[in-house]
Amino acid sequence: MRITCLHTAASNIAVFDAAAQALGIAPAVLQHEVHADLLSAVEERGGLTPEVAASTANALLSLAEHADVVLLTCSTLGPSVDELDERIRSSILRTDQALALTAVQAGGKVVVLCAVETTLAPTSNLFQRAALHSDATVDVQLVPGAWALFKAGDIEGYLSTIAMAADQAYIDGASVVALAQASMGGAAALVTAGPMPLTSATAGLKAALKAITG
Repeated sequence: MRITCLHTAASNIAVFDAAAQALGIAPAVLQHEVHADLLSAVEERGGLTPEVAASTANALLSLAEHADVVLLTCSTLGPSVDELDERIRSSILRTDQALALTAVQAGGKVVVLCAVETTLAPTSNLFQRAALHSDATVDVQLVPGAWALFKAGDIEGYLSTIAMAADQAYIDGASVVALAQASMGGAAALVTAGPMPLTSATAGLKAALKAITG
């Protein structure tokens, strides 16, 4: 069994390794590939262009040749998967889609926190589509200043800022809080005002295992 993750930040490797360990996935099963250039291209262009989507799709297809499942861990690039042939798409999964489906299952008020402005539109579209088949209401929010902290290398400040936003969401009545970006996962354990938020790493890996085992 082999699960390969396509990341746009090298720091997400540790996030997924920790989630895999918690799920009992053997270290040899999980492989990682980092393409920071893809997210940089989106940020430079102000959104996901057809050219960047095509480059992402090509990278995913290449990884899929040597893996049972490929996980795209960047929510900004997520719509690139939608362009793939349906037969191929069964082995190439979006971690944010797995997160969305998990988040809306129980209904209620779902608050989705994003750190990167470029992911607001694709994340909103994804969660709203998932909510159509449930009793959940979805509120997608940007955590102000979080991404600047991440890019400056202040990971502790980044995670603390996200945790405070999650706490506030619970105080404001959220039933479920979902952390849209994989890089936000470490903030989940810092939240005290409600249940541990859902993370894309755990949701994505669970979806990968389900796809492999049927």
